[in-house]
Amino acid sequence: MSKVLVVYYSRSGNTEAMAKIIAEAMDNENVDVECKKVQDTSVDELLDADGVVVGSPTYYGTMAAEIKKFLDESIKHHGKLDGKVGAAFSSAHVTGHETTVISILEALLIHGMVIQGDPQGYHYGATSLLKPDEEETNGCRRFGKRVAALIKRVTE
Repeated sequence: MSKVLVVYYSRSGNTEAMAKIIAEAMDNENVDVECKKVQDTSVDELLDADGVVVGSPTYYGTMAAEIKKFLDESIKHHGKLDGKVGAAFSSAHVTGHETTVISILEALLIHGMVIQGDPQGYHYGATSLLKPDEEETNGCRRFGKRVAALIKRVTE
């Protein structure tokens, strides 16, 4: 069974809510999902996952320092994540969530990870203003389902 790590930082609980919705949607697609706070995650865990989904609140249009530190530490595995699936999601108070998602995706692309876009939903990754409402919850579910499908295509 394909394995995915959902790693996130959340201060207010909004990004955590998204992480749980995404993880549940992926679990429903029959992938082995581990959903963890970044402070409880080692970069070594990236090696065991077929896919990595990273979530962060938006701070000045980019990822939180805790996520940046985690991604900076992942350099010790440079070249070892090549071909794995990567994805990102973000919450924001007002705006900037898409630039946050893109900043995370840039780091994952440098690792050589495969990224799933979406021509109909949230193009770069799931986003939410504050706590996910019904539309954003549905977007998180769609995102999780699509990323899970890509992971299965890449690994099975």
